[in-house]
Amino acid sequence: MSATVVETAGRRHFRPTLGATLVTLAGLAVTIGLGTWQLERLHWKQELIARIDRQMAEPPAPLPARIDDPAAWEFRPVTLAGHFLNDKDLLVIARPHQGQVGYEVLTPFERADGAGILLVNRGFVPMDRRDPATRAAARVEGGTTVRGIVRVPQPPGVFQPGNGTPAPGSAWMRADPPAMAAALSLGDVAPVVVEMLPGQGADNGTRLPGAPAGTLAGIEPRVELPNNHLQYALTWYGLAVTLAGIYVLSQRKRADTGTDGRPDDRISGA
Repeated sequence: MSATVVETAGRRHFRPTLGATLVTLAGLAVTIGLGTWQLERLHWKQELIARIDRQMAEPPAPLPARIDDPAAWEFRPVTLAGHFLNDKDLLVIARPHQGQVGYEVLTPFERADGAGILLVNRGFVPMDRRDPATRAAARVEGGTTVRGIVRVPQPPGVFQPGNGTPAPGSAWMRADPPAMAAALSLGDVAPVVVEMLPGQGADNGTRLPGAPAGTLAGIEPRVELPNNHLQYALTWYGLAVTLAGIYVLSQRKRADTGTDGRPDDRISGA
């Protein structure tokens, strides 16, 4: 074999096969498409967070008697006048709070304007105060005014447990105003929950009008909106670049082989 033939045989050329090309194009379409979709989600999430920040910064306003569009009121600071139905407390399983496991206490609140009943989330209690008798000091008797943040309860996700049919006195997995109202025979209730803001309980130096020491301390405003879309987009685009690199490297063949990877008789001299 001449030196020229040996030199030619040692070189590699980009000679892609049809199958590899089609598979790579399909993979690139999927990964680039998903990356672009995540960028669109990023833009949407940023606008949503900005809107929530604007709504939470608004001054408290009286909650209307009728809430036709609950989503329009979510995260809005509101005020309520009325009285608690203290004998109808509900417990919702809460995330650990300062290293303690426990519940959030939802108490039906009858509005003074005749607009009916809604549920007020009054804050966290540890498991050893599950029994209402152990938190009797938290009862707020008579008329009072509450400041809070409106939240719209969400249905459980695909991998999240639902409430089922809790037994009387048992804890709920999540807030569900219609189901809770039915369990307590309250009739219709508002489709939202108001999370009582801190600064209205004895633990914060002040308390609701008519509230004794030990009043539940309320809930810090919380927005649980993970925003990882940029990382997801970069991951998908990175996979697209990796796939393209693998395709190019895998389809560079020695000059003495054909597109099927077998020796090329025209160069090998066989």
